[in-house]
Amino acid sequence: MEPAGIETFALEREAFIRLGFFAFVFVTMLIWELIAPRRKLSVSKVLRWTSNLGLFLLNIIVLRLMFPAAAVGIAYSVAEREWGLFNLVDWPLWLEIFAAVLLLDLAIYLQHRLMHQLPLLWRLHRVHHADLDFDLTTGSRFHTIEIIISMLFKWGVILLLGPALVAVLVFEVLLNGMAIFNHANVSLPGAIERVVRSLLVTPDMHRVHHSTLVQETDSNYGFNLSIWDRIFKTYTDQPQMGHDAMTIGLAEYRDVKQVDQLPGMLGLPFVGK
Repeated sequence: MEPAGIETFALEREAFIRLGFFAFVFVTMLIWELIAPRRKLSVSKVLRWTSNLGLFLLNIIVLRLMFPAAAVGIAYSVAEREWGLFNLVDWPLWLEIFAAVLLLDLAIYLQHRLMHQLPLLWRLHRVHHADLDFDLTTGSRFHTIEIIISMLFKWGVILLLGPALVAVLVFEVLLNGMAIFNHANVSLPGAIERVVRSLLVTPDMHRVHHSTLVQETDSNYGFNLSIWDRIFKTYTDQPQMGHDAMTIGLAEYRDVKQVDQLPGMLGLPFVGK
């Protein structure tokens, strides 16, 4: 298929491709969690899943209403106008996809760090961290305002870079799938985990980021590639208390009604000083 044909195919089937891949990863990780869970959960799965997936569905509706074109749509508009750094050079599509996915992943890493370091953004992002358990639904649990800000940030990066439409779709598919994978309540066998972790963020690596210990929460920011945490020295290998004994969530928010029920989750950014 020619590059133009690939772009058209990606644009026309963007929603189907993203949903299909997301569903495949979700079902795969769900089965894995049921067969071999990494940790015993402390809160009713029915309660948490209803709230986490309810927030996820709310966010999908809001995004589709506010940004019907989504990230792939803005990439198409940018390509038509030949904006962005990638439109200044002429190189093979495969190389542009590789470079764009790499740079977009770096941008998401930096955005994640900002979410922790800027107080107003942390108010929103703490909804994600306040979950008292850690499983595949945690990967889809973000406050609606944070999701809107994240989309605007992503638009800004796409406008700056001008990546190919298919590159943006590949990145979106990878980001959504990896968010489910590395939040799953599973663990890879030791030797395999070390090899995979050298490049990709594994569940054991990202679980450290959801510790109640601040020094661990402020580490392991990567979603896809683990290299950014190593390069920028935000990498923590293992939790201080071990994976079985570590406490998940935020030390100051332990009320199930506040952190694992939808009304409390939506109101959490507006609680406290």
